[in-house]
This record gives sequence, structure tokens and C-alpha cells, in this order.
Amino acid sequence: MLQRKENIIIKKTEEFSDRIIRMYQYLIDSKNEKTISKQILRSGTSIGANIAESTFAQSRLDFISKMSIALKEANETSFWLSRLYKGNYINKVQFDSMNTDIDSIIKILVKIIKTSKERGNY
Repeated sequence: MLQRKENIIIKKTEEFSDRIIRMYQYLIDSKNEKTISKQILRSGTSIGANIAESTFAQSRLDFISKMSIALKEANETSFWLSRLYKGNYINKVQFDSMNTDIDSIIKILVKIIKTSKERGNY
């Protein structure tokens, strides 16, 4: 694997993806929940995948596009987390922990996108 310098958004989204995968397995095994768990698995792991793609973006515009897709996926993941909590599939402690992480990721992505757009020169 290619060695990359430490990057907070990459680190956070890799760790979050790992948590999403474990939560998916928990939902399947312990709660027999198959529909929402698949949705959150897709959106929650897609965040990091799009950020990984952005590291080899062809242009600043391509980079912004990948980061914007990651932001959309993060927002969708936040939606599914709240649905899992409201549906009593995860408890408040589980929700609060995952929600804190996704909120942090969303804030970082918004800042990255805003800064990249302000720099211009697409």
C-alpha cells in the first residue's frame, strides 16, 4: 500500500468506516436488521472511498467534486444513524458516539470544500 502522510480526514474516515462495518455486522447478527444496515454500510464506507479517490484527483475541480460526494454520503449516513436510533436498533450511547464522529467528519469536509473553492484556479 502506498504510504501517505498523516491526514486527519483520511484517518477519521478510515476509522469511521471500520466502525460502520462493525455496526453493520452487529445489526445483522444481533438485531436481524438487513435494510437500513445495508444503506448505512454503503453510505458510511463511501465517505472514505471518495476521500481516497480525491488524493489522486486530476484537478482542483475533480478534488472538490470527490469531497462534495463524500459530504453527501456523510449527510446520508447521519440520516441513517438517526433512523437506527429512532427505530431502537442502536441505543443512545451508540448513537451519540457515532453521531459525534460523523458530525466531526461533516465539519471537516465543509471546511475543505470551502477552502478549496476559495483558492479558485480550477
